[in-house]
Amino acid sequence: MRYEGNIYRPPGERNSYLLQITVGCSHNACSFCGMYQGQRYHVRPMCDILEDIQMAKACYGDLSRVFLCDGDAIGMPTRDLLTILHALYEAFPSLRKVGVYAGPRNILQKTVEELRSLREAGLTRAYLGVETGSETLLKAIGKGVSRAGMLEAGVRLREAGLDLWAMVLLGLAGTGEAGLEHSRETVTLVNEMRPRHLSLLTLVLEPGTRLYQDWERGKFLPCTPEEILREVRCLVDGLTVDPLHFTCDHASNYLPLKGTLSEERERFLAVLDQALSGERRIRPEWSRQV
Repeated sequence: MRYEGNIYRPPGERNSYLLQITVGCSHNACSFCGMYQGQRYHVRPMCDILEDIQMAKACYGDLSRVFLCDGDAIGMPTRDLLTILHALYEAFPSLRKVGVYAGPRNILQKTVEELRSLREAGLTRAYLGVETGSETLLKAIGKGVSRAGMLEAGVRLREAGLDLWAMVLLGLAGTGEAGLEHSRETVTLVNEMRPRHLSLLTLVLEPGTRLYQDWERGKFLPCTPEEILREVRCLVDGLTVDPLHFTCDHASNYLPLKGTLSEERERFLAVLDQALSGERRIRPEWSRQV
């Protein structure tokens, strides 16, 4: 398969065929993110995309899952996305799931009707990097949308019938009481947004990012593992979305948790309390990865 630059996909798409339809991220300004450093965002030519689909058909025969790369591929014009979806379902009779990273600014450029047309054409899941429910923090990290904009983006995806998978980044506020405030405001936002899935990741400072530079200058002090666990506990205790498939098992996390929150809440809280009291070991710092 042909790819340009660095390719990323969510852990849940590990068994999906990765079809690159855009290169890089159209926003590429978040202070914590180094995924697409040095890459110029552009949309791949449609003839190349359609050719790649035929190459995948010749190589794999049939597929049940596809993930559209890169960072916010949903920003492509709707008519072009519809063309790609049609080609995918025509090439792969067993195809049942097509996922995409969805940047909030690009979602807000589309109407619910446009998003619904994508769902009807077979786009099944959208991954939204919510990061935080804090208005102040969204601005500080350069996310490009307000809290209201982030909420609207998530609601549009859900109302269009897409399986909304929200992602939150622990530790963004740094050490101190701001971290718990970040978590409390995130609880409120997620409860309003009502995604079907929620993943927690933990900040790992990446060289070359603005946040890494702030850390080097002493302007940003990372959270301690205990503070991160308290952020997780706040989320587990406060989220009321049901059903909510909850994952906190990314390589960046200190303590793996995974399950339907309404069914596992008490167990999660008990495990977190054990970790906070030192009765349960957490992942060592050296083993955490982006």
